[in-house]
Amino acid sequence: MEAEIKSLGFPNPNIISINGIELEVFEAGKENIGNPIVLCHGFPEHAFSWRYQVPALAKAGYHVIVPNQRGYGNSSCPKEITAYDITHLTDDLVALLDYYNYRDAVFVGHDWGANVVWNLALLHPERVNKIINLALPYQERGEKPWIQFMEEVFGDDFYFVHFNKKLGVADAVLDNYAEKFLRNLFRKNVPLAPPEPGMLMMNLAKAEKPFGEPIMNDDDLSVFVKAFKNSGFNGAINWYRNLDRNWYLLADIDPIIKQPTLMIYGDLDMIPKFERLPDFVPNSDVISLECGHHIQQELPQETNQSILQWLEQFNA
Repeated sequence: MEAEIKSLGFPNPNIISINGIELEVFEAGKENIGNPIVLCHGFPEHAFSWRYQVPALAKAGYHVIVPNQRGYGNSSCPKEITAYDITHLTDDLVALLDYYNYRDAVFVGHDWGANVVWNLALLHPERVNKIINLALPYQERGEKPWIQFMEEVFGDDFYFVHFNKKLGVADAVLDNYAEKFLRNLFRKNVPLAPPEPGMLMMNLAKAEKPFGEPIMNDDDLSVFVKAFKNSGFNGAINWYRNLDRNWYLLADIDPIIKQPTLMIYGDLDMIPKFERLPDFVPNSDVISLECGHHIQQELPQETNQSILQWLEQFNA
């Protein structure tokens, strides 16, 4: 696997022991010590999803650190569901900074990785220098736990709810259809809310006629497929199984994020834009790119340009 990733131009990983687990971490721009940027992948992804951003950021002078977060790749996959709550996920990133002796860093997140970055800024604001998040906007806590709210609005079959109500069911389906699921998912402009949104993940796992054009070639896709065939999907899905737990853990936390923030949306993504973002992230800039959910893989050059231009203003 390491040789394969390296042959595709991605750096070889290190296995780092932190926070009671092991994380598989990829690095570039080690010569740029003192200028860290941490890239956090989403679901169901891999550090390799940042393959287009890593060399561009290293060339721009950043020490690029890209972990496979717990439950992914060759990182630890604890058995306990609660080992994937937001406290553990954000503490992993804090421990990663400690490992490199960094007080803080720029954090970049996509999808679930963005959720972790938003909450890292709430739980450990002193460790976050700037934020760049893709696809998933800030999530207002609301009056009801998130899964309870989604169940009331979307029903039992909505995949967030299904993951929580049917323990092990989706895990087994995705494990059995790993390659087909990932091949069907990573396509341009795949809607997150098709006519049967509840069973989206299982539908994608079994669909014979996938929607949209692929966003990666077979060599790139094989990195994801081999990683999930090795780890399984249980750890990744367990992130969803902590959403209500996270809601309670965040009860007494100041919800305002003060760090400079760039929010990047895909105009064709079915995740809605959060119009009240300035209420919770007052120091934020927002841009939209003409793409779907997998922004940094669908439009890599435009994503790189957006990130680097935004960061450049702080170096002037």
